[in-house]
Amino acid sequence: MSAPVTDTPTGFTEKKASTRDTLLPWITTPVLVLVLLLAWHFYVSLANVSAFILPAPAKVWDAWMDMLSSSRAWSHTWLTVYVTLVGFAWALVVGVGLGVLLGRMRWLELTLNPFIIATQVIPKVALLPLFVVWFGFGNTSKVIVAAILAFFPILTNTVLGVKSVDMGHHDVMTSLNASRWQIFRRLELPSSLPYILTGMEVGIVLAIIGAIVGEYLGGNAGLGFMLVSKMNGYETDGLFAVIIQMTLLGFFFYFATGALRRLLIPWHQSVNLK
Repeated sequence: MSAPVTDTPTGFTEKKASTRDTLLPWITTPVLVLVLLLAWHFYVSLANVSAFILPAPAKVWDAWMDMLSSSRAWSHTWLTVYVTLVGFAWALVVGVGLGVLLGRMRWLELTLNPFIIATQVIPKVALLPLFVVWFGFGNTSKVIVAAILAFFPILTNTVLGVKSVDMGHHDVMTSLNASRWQIFRRLELPSSLPYILTGMEVGIVLAIIGAIVGEYLGGNAGLGFMLVSKMNGYETDGLFAVIIQMTLLGFFFYFATGALRRLLIPWHQSVNLK
């Protein structure tokens, strides 16, 4: 005699899976970090690795705590934040504006595409000395590097978003005598936002990389400059501390952009999957 079959409500199963998927990273990530730190600690201890080559996690932690208690270190951090945000803002304004034009005007895209690609294939590090000659060792050259790095993903995703607009919906709005501004605000912009926000998530990470590289190669302040200072002083634990600060800064910017996605497009599938 076969056992009776019971049906599990679909909604309950989906809710349970969603809860599990939400909690899983909060469990696995700390465990993996702990395993990595323990492996690092035992490797340094058992292999008698010099602190100059690879300091123990405890030494790195102490160096980072000393860094956080220093007002000078925070001034360098805020400068990197400023350069990153200003460069990203310029990339966002120019990238979205130009992306909308290129997405709607095929002839303009064909005309400018070779020049846009040329700005990306040129190594940005090679351009930095030229920016220093033109704009000096101040923040301007670093902002330009950050903006150039963040510009391309924002632009390409905006163009893709504008092109992905459903033409049937576009024809319906045109038949209803909607103006170009109404079509853009009510159809093209909402349809393009998921793509634009994806470009922003990539762009903000590239912007902070550009800011740090600019400070590293041609600056006298910022986290990139701190990295050079620690390297010149042979302070390996301090190097790791600065890298931790950079990493946390990158995480903050990335998750802030992700929060913006949830705020602006809560209806989109990309938000529901996270």
